[in-house]
Amino acid sequence: MSNLTMSSLTIGALAKRTGVKIPTIRYYESIGLLPEAPRTGSNRRTYDDKAVNRLRFIRHARELGFEVEAIRQLLAMADDPGRPCRDADLLARTHLAEIESRIARLEALRDEVRRMVDGCAQDQVRSCHVIEVLADHAHCLHDRH
Repeated sequence: MSNLTMSSLTIGALAKRTGVKIPTIRYYESIGLLPEAPRTGSNRRTYDDKAVNRLRFIRHARELGFEVEAIRQLLAMADDPGRPCRDADLLARTHLAEIESRIARLEALRDEVRRMVDGCAQDQVRSCHVIEVLADHAHCLHDRH
């Protein structure tokens, strides 16, 4: 067995500690979100506690829906703790506005599908409201592109 310490983790141990899959860790390294790990004499990647914290940051940001480029910017800000946080706040506020916009669109879709389903008498297809609405967009209440 290897005698790696807590501050010298294999990629598998890093994956277990952070809940991030190995291919995802490699991907984050390849795009520069996670610095390329030093390698042992046998060419195995090794990670320290700083990598653990950075990967947890990335994972949490992804769970909150931040895109890779926004995470890259947030990481750069986190790496410069004396920097004003207004840029981080602006990124988060922009992301929140995008979330609220998506929620509004999803609510409109839900309402439209609910209206479509509620209008269906479940008789024969020839009088099926679901089929009628899907066949003719003019029956929809939401934006008609």
